[in-house]
Formats: sequence, C-alpha cells, structure tokens
Amino acid sequence: MPRPAFRFAPSPNGLLHLGHARSVLLNEALARECGGRLLLRIEDIDRERCRPEFEAALVEDLAWLGLDWERPVRRQSEHFADYESALARLDALGLVYPSFESRGDIRRAVAARPGWPSDPDGAPQFPFPREAMSEDARARRVAAGEPYALRLDMSQAVALTGPLGWQEVEAAGGTAHHIAAEPLAWGDVILARKGVPTAYHLAVVVDDALQGISHVVRGADLKAATSVHRVLQALLGLPAPRYTHHSLLLDGEGRKLSKSIGSQSLAALRAQGVTPDEVRRRALEGLR
Repeated sequence: MPRPAFRFAPSPNGLLHLGHARSVLLNEALARECGGRLLLRIEDIDRERCRPEFEAALVEDLAWLGLDWERPVRRQSEHFADYESALARLDALGLVYPSFESRGDIRRAVAARPGWPSDPDGAPQFPFPREAMSEDARARRVAAGEPYALRLDMSQAVALTGPLGWQEVEAAGGTAHHIAAEPLAWGDVILARKGVPTAYHLAVVVDDALQGISHVVRGADLKAATSVHRVLQALLGLPAPRYTHHSLLLDGEGRKLSKSIGSQSLAALRAQGVTPDEVRRRALEGLR
C-alpha cells in the first residue's frame, strides 16, 4: 500500500511569511506522524510574477526551518502537456467553452444587475451565459486571434457528476466528517487562457493526482474551492484526497497574512535574529 503523501505548493511570486510556515510545518508534522512523504511543488504558472529568485528564497527558508522533502520538485511550468491533456478530456465532454469578456465587461454587466451573486471568494459569478453566443461564433473569434479564457460549463458539469463531497479532517484531533460540495456557487470558473493551458483549479487537481497526494493540507481560505476541485476530479476520474483546511494567521488589523499586503517575511524574521524554533512556535500557536 502506498505511503501517505502530503505537499506544500507555494507560488514563487514573493517571499514566504508565517502563514506559509504554518502550512508547511503542519504538513510536515502530519506526514511524520503517519510515516508519510512530504513533497514540494512550485506553482509557477504565472510566468510574469513568478521569478527564480523567489523560488531560491523559499527553498532557503524551508531549509532554514529544518525541513526536507522528496526530489525531484515538480514545477508546473514544466508540465503544461499534462494540463493540456486534462483540458482536452473535459473539452471532449462538451464542458469547455471560450469566453472573450474583459474584467471591465464583467463589472459593467454585474453593475446593471443588482443582486447578482458572488462566488465564495467575493468575485462576481461570470454573468454571460454560454448559450448567448453560438459555438460557431466562438470558434471564429478564437481563429481570429482574440484573447480568451476557457471556462467550465459548471451546470453541465454538475449534471454529469451528480452530488459530490469530500472528507474533511480537523487539524487538531484528526476527526473526519463529510462536507457536501457546492460547485454551482462558483459559476463557470476559468480552466485556462489563450497561451497558458491551465489555471489554478485545473492544475492543482492534475498535480495532486500525478504526485499521488493522499492528504491535502492547506489554509481555510481554500476550503470553498474544494467544491470545484471535486467536480474536476470526478469528471477526470481522479482520486479524491482527504482534506484539512487549517486556520489562518492574521495580522494586527485582522487581515490574513499575505504577500500582496507585504506581511513580514521569514527572511526578515531571520535577519532580525529570530530562530527557527521561535518561528515554529509562532506559526503553530493556536492552530485549529
């Protein structure tokens, strides 16, 4: 029987902070408890924001914390063929369509429809129904070279999969319970874009399956996205890992730690003389 497998999957678009430390240290601890494997995955699809120096920095941070992981490291940018194959399978099911609307188009459409629903991340659901444009018209616009996103027809996808759910395991205590998936709350999510054969939702389920990930341990901010991931796993015939969505570390203003708001990095803490043991204590304190 294969050993349990856990993964830490950062994007090299900035420096790691204590929130990242919480996630990777929890993955390490759970893997150690059950004699499992710890894998590192570099989620570097965004070639404009992801940089080699950030990847080098995160590897340095993890080594400083005393962590080790299996080699080779999987870099998403080296495996586009895997995502193209999965996308083609979804397309063969009639579930993928190109959309051409810009963010401005979406904002204007939503503004004209008071009460239009938002997805669990707070962004408006895609407001342009697939049937509003013929497949031939979409094909002509793609052939003309217009920019587009490839979206999943969520209603059709859910009609194929039927009800889904996942096993959620609490970080403290290991108690498991079933959570019903609610993928329709996301609307028609983006699976890929012109020139980039994947986006987060598709890449993560393909990677987890190919790496044999049995336990996905990540922040609570990604819990709702598991509904989308379960749909894609069911459509592609991929196994469903067990999930743990741990509590997030917050700053003094109650915001989750984030690269985008300039949360203090592990490198900055190290430069101040903070020890790896102290970082471990801070990262795991009050974990739920």
